Amino acid sequence: MSKRNLIASAVVGALALGSSAVVSADPLNELHKEEAKIHAAAAKSQEKINNLYEQSQELFVEYRGVVDETENLKVYHDYVATLVADQQRGIDSLQTQIDGIGGIERGIVPLMFRMIDSLEQFIELDVPIKIDERKERVERLRDIMANSDVTVSERFRQVIESYQIENEYGQSMAPYTGTLDYQGTEITVDFVNLGRTALLALSLDQKSAWVWDNNARAWEELGAEYLNAIVIAVRMANKRLPANLLKLPIKAAE
Repeated sequence: MSKRNLIASAVVGALALGSSAVVSADPLNELHKEEAKIHAAAAKSQEKINNLYEQSQELFVEYRGVVDETENLKVYHDYVATLVADQQRGIDSLQTQIDGIGGIERGIVPLMFRMIDSLEQFIELDVPIKIDERKERVERLRDIMANSDVTVSERFRQVIESYQIENEYGQSMAPYTGTLDYQGTEITVDFVNLGRTALLALSLDQKSAWVWDNNARAWEELGAEYLNAIVIAVRMANKRLPANLLKLPIKAAE
């Protein structure tokens, strides 16, 4: 083969190789691009997966919170239902009592009248401690029984209170000033009662003393031997002397 042909063949071969390299380089570039696209798509997919996972975790936490709140509401609902049931029982009880008030009132009003009558009789037969005050109290009770503006409960309260006051007379040593009728003469004196055991009186000049005789329903003048003891008793009742033993005219219990 001549040199010219050899050169021509070489040139043609070189061109063939060059064109082959160009052709083979294009698919590699495409592969790299596709690979890059795949990596980018994978990264986006992973990001989406991460976002979905975070959202799912948040939803799970929220779900647990809702479940816990539901349980709490159920417990509270049961508790409120118990309270409502208890209140309803109270309402039913009150209604039953209200329905029975009419019958109670019909029974208690006659009872109060009997209590007032008994109190009046007791005062008439008792030692006359603060006798005017006690009689006035009975009259007030009769007045409120005739007063339509006073409720039955208030009437009953005042009747019971009057009984309590009467009970206190038998447990106290109380001084007060008043007048006594001795042999038709009104005398201003200092009274002192030793419960219901004895009711004593001392003239304001402290020269005379009396004791109430409940059997005779009259005042009995005491001798001089008791005068000093009565003076001390009055002072003790007024808290001017400490409590102490005294010699007083006390009738023995029969």
